Amino acid sequence: MERTELFARSIGEDTDIVEKEMYTFPDRKGDLITLRPEATASIVRAYIQHRMYAADPVQKFYTIGPMFRRERPQKGRYRQFYQINAEVFGVASALIDVQLIFVLMTLLNRLGVVDVQAHVNSLGCPDCRPQYRRALADYLLELDDSLCKDCRRRRERNPLRVLDCKVPSCRKAMTDAPSILDHLCAVCRRDFDLVRESLDSLGVGYVTDKRLVRGLDYYTRTTFEIQTGALGAQSAVAGGGRYDGLVKVLGGPDVPATGFAIGLDRLAEIVGQQKRLQPKSPDLFVAALGEEGQRLAFLWSNRWNEQGLWTEMDFGAKSLKSQMKRADKLDANFVMIIGDNEIKDGAAVLRNMKTKKQVRIELEKIVESVRETIQQH
Repeated sequence: MERTELFARSIGEDTDIVEKEMYTFPDRKGDLITLRPEATASIVRAYIQHRMYAADPVQKFYTIGPMFRRERPQKGRYRQFYQINAEVFGVASALIDVQLIFVLMTLLNRLGVVDVQAHVNSLGCPDCRPQYRRALADYLLELDDSLCKDCRRRRERNPLRVLDCKVPSCRKAMTDAPSILDHLCAVCRRDFDLVRESLDSLGVGYVTDKRLVRGLDYYTRTTFEIQTGALGAQSAVAGGGRYDGLVKVLGGPDVPATGFAIGLDRLAEIVGQQKRLQPKSPDLFVAALGEEGQRLAFLWSNRWNEQGLWTEMDFGAKSLKSQMKRADKLDANFVMIIGDNEIKDGAAVLRNMKTKKQVRIELEKIVESVRETIQQH
């Protein structure tokens, strides 16, 4: 939870999030508090509150957690949803924006997600955006009959929000809207050219999307989305951009910042549709027979798990045949047999379940010996 004013000041009072979607209520003293609808404002608040910029203005954070928005639940969109966020403070270069896009595309590629594409745009800066706002507002004046009720209201207070409307009639009406890319100042133009040139150098495919504005007011200059066709209408699986002025707006120093958010629920659905994750097999299954065998197996298995070997055992007094079936079902790579005979002999049997070869392991240094044997394979 945060004070409601934090989100109103950072996200923007004219956004759908603040106007329609936030869970806001008064506490016992009458102060308005809100369940966080997104993470960046809270991270910036913490960055300022704890004076993290004093030690080093360049800071990198990631968060994973639930967000809350009251909107119509649908595939890939829930009222309590989870986000993975990455934020970078103190780096003004547009190259860090490119690195974040590259990280996202690399992550999705490693997860086996196909049909993804980066969309990039620039939102300009306080020097050049006002000129574009006027040009866009003039264009919107001619569209009374084509815009929805919300967009007719938005065009007066924040015309850029009309570009983000999902109503089909509004999207069609904005087809010939002026592009912000034609109104960028020299600095913003240089930055956006650097973004596109660097993406080309890295071999990252992208689309320059003049309609891409994101849903939050704090963005400036580079903005981006990673889109996929896997979930129908809800095409964005991740997005972000620069928010250079937000730290200062919320009471901190003038520190540049950039970041992204991944919709974890959507990502999980996409990965589930496109790739069956193969379960990992245990490194070792300990088949223990008799009370003493159970006692030793329990001690050893905990040591091996502690050292990074995934070890399983059966805690019941089952037969060797039953335990070997269990090891087969788990697809364990190795099985160690320990019972009264092995204890009397001073050595356990370690079987490689892939090659079926067996070796004797002396009990005296069994924890180290088994670990070394398995790691060699």
